Amino acid sequence: MSAKTIQPMVEDNTVDHADDIAAIEQIIANVQTAYNTNDAELMTADFTANAAVVNAVGALMVGKDALFEANRQGLAGFLKDQYVRYDVADIVFLRPDIAIAHKVARATTADGALIDLDHAMIALYVLVKENGRWWTAARQNTLVPQAK
Repeated sequence: MSAKTIQPMVEDNTVDHADDIAAIEQIIANVQTAYNTNDAELMTADFTANAAVVNAVGALMVGKDALFEANRQGLAGFLKDQYVRYDVADIVFLRPDIAIAHKVARATTADGALIDLDHAMIALYVLVKENGRWWTAARQNTLVPQAK
């Protein structure tokens, strides 16, 4: 058995990604708006039919229907009076039609004033472009321990 050399992640620079970046930033903005307005449909709208999401407490949801139901329950329940601000930390294009992005999240008041001094969660998005549109194929949320 021969050892394989692991190639470093190479960013795609073959095309101008300005429009792609704007579309991906809009997907993340849609999730923020959905969270802050308890809109499960909007929160789920930009996911692929077979999307896989791991939430901040480690639960895996597979498929848009399962994700919608989890979003509906969470936004009507324990997340109902919670508010966030998401900031895109980076976007890397692995190919013209595949990107990964990180967002960081901080809790806010209902009027948008920051509660967290630093981000309390980071999320990894795996995005695919199909028929000229970007979709989230996978997302992994991870809570960041806060200093006391």
